[in-house]
Amino acid sequence: MSVAFSMSRDQPKNNDPGEDINFLISLPKVPNSPTYPWWQIPSHNRNNLEADPDWEFHRNSKLANFESWGIVFNSFASLESVYFEHLKREVGHNRVWAVGPVLPLEGDLIGSATRGGASSGPCHELMTWLNAHLDNSVVYVCFGSRAVLTSKQLNVLATALECSGVHFILCARVPDDQGSILDEFRDRVGDSGLVIKGWAPQVAILRHQAVGSFLTYCGWNSVLEGLISRVVMLTWPMGTEQFTKALLLVDQSGVAIRAGEGTQNIPDSNELARLMVVSLNKIKPQNVRAKELSDAALSAIKGGSSDKDLDELIKQLADIKKLE
Repeated sequence: MSVAFSMSRDQPKNNDPGEDINFLISLPKVPNSPTYPWWQIPSHNRNNLEADPDWEFHRNSKLANFESWGIVFNSFASLESVYFEHLKREVGHNRVWAVGPVLPLEGDLIGSATRGGASSGPCHELMTWLNAHLDNSVVYVCFGSRAVLTSKQLNVLATALECSGVHFILCARVPDDQGSILDEFRDRVGDSGLVIKGWAPQVAILRHQAVGSFLTYCGWNSVLEGLISRVVMLTWPMGTEQFTKALLLVDQSGVAIRAGEGTQNIPDSNELARLMVVSLNKIKPQNVRAKELSDAALSAIKGGSSDKDLDELIKQLADIKKLE
């Protein structure tokens, strides 16, 4: 949110005469001074036409969010404390609370299996398949409910999974004209992996001991679900704020490995296959950080920073009620 606030208040400018899409945009007022190539800046921040009433409405709506009485985040201090403190300074008060991660409790089988919607395949069949595999031997791949890979990207991903030799679960949303790619891929790999067209019980999958890494598009719910599950993440952000989440995970938290970027860029299949194998190596620094951040997240909601922030939020809301 620090990045979103900074971009809304101080619109980024591409000062390259040719408007090079790789022109680097720095945000010096944000902690760690993150830098992004121009093409990763959200379109509503790139098309900053002051005379356009639609653009002005969008920008003012964004800024209005930061004029709220208080701001509540589904996050935790050990992951983003420097940004919460920055935001408090920017909005001029301390009513900024991190109360997450808000997820089904460990052992909540129903909540873990149904979070996000109904699965496109029987959950018990997935669990049976996972139970047959060694701990930390499976790569889970999912790009969420909206992102759609191009045919070239899907072919590269399938080739990488096949060449890597790892066991995997691939959950993908594909248009009808790409369905044959997954069908042929499923036939080739056999029992080495599971291919799901549609939605899968992501929390239940990630929390299974057989899953060691997670190739993700970096949606925030997926990020939190991956962190709490102690898996290494391979990042492939597709757009908007997902690039900022990937930078947080890879460069600042050290819990993830960069695998791809964008809706049109096509990674090298051999390199992607190598990263999948590496991600299952339990002595990698990212594996150590995954455990550390998972422990920090659990501590935050069990008497730690998030627990205390939630108590303070409730107290302040109760105080407002008393004044009415």
